[in-house]
Amino acid sequence: MVDRRGHAAAWTGNECFHWAGHRFGTGYTCQGNILASDAVVRAMAEDFERSSGPLPERLVRALDAGQAQGGDSRGQQSAALYVAKEKGSYGGYLDRYVDLRVDDHSTPIVELRKLLEFHRLYFGTTPTGALTRAAGNVAREIQQLLHGLGYYSGEISGMYDTATKDAFRRFCSIENFEERWREDDLVDRQIIAFMRKRLNNG
Repeated sequence: MVDRRGHAAAWTGNECFHWAGHRFGTGYTCQGNILASDAVVRAMAEDFERSSGPLPERLVRALDAGQAQGGDSRGQQSAALYVAKEKGSYGGYLDRYVDLRVDDHSTPIVELRKLLEFHRLYFGTTPTGALTRAAGNVAREIQQLLHGLGYYSGEISGMYDTATKDAFRRFCSIENFEERWREDDLVDRQIIAFMRKRLNNG
């Protein structure tokens, strides 16, 4: 357990299956049972202490580090990530910030990372510096992408006019990008990158 001030504590009993144990430090604790060796939790702890950035990504990184040292001695099967944050859910209605799980997969941590990336894309807001003005070549590419995806049939003019903006709004609504949609002439570059990938993948 970890309290609100970052003080951590853990306990491993004597009747667990080898290898079982834990490591803890300021703001974290990691532990396991039937692991390949103590190197698993040691790697997780060291990676977490070195890492920075959002907590969900740091936790997945720590899982990766533990798996690189052998992980569960029985092999891989499942992985889960749960992070609570006040009003952290989509729309701010719940404290369930991230709640993801992979129940039966040969590489569950890899899949968990993919799910987290999708979660960030669909439920996250536009990061600072990820906006660009929809004009010139940017507007032209948006029109081309929307045309290729079947949302726009007008002229490829490079103008972010009403028809283009309406088509872009429809795309964002259907793809659940409401949190990233803007009414002004600024657009989220991550949406454009998603459109490129969607078009290229057919």
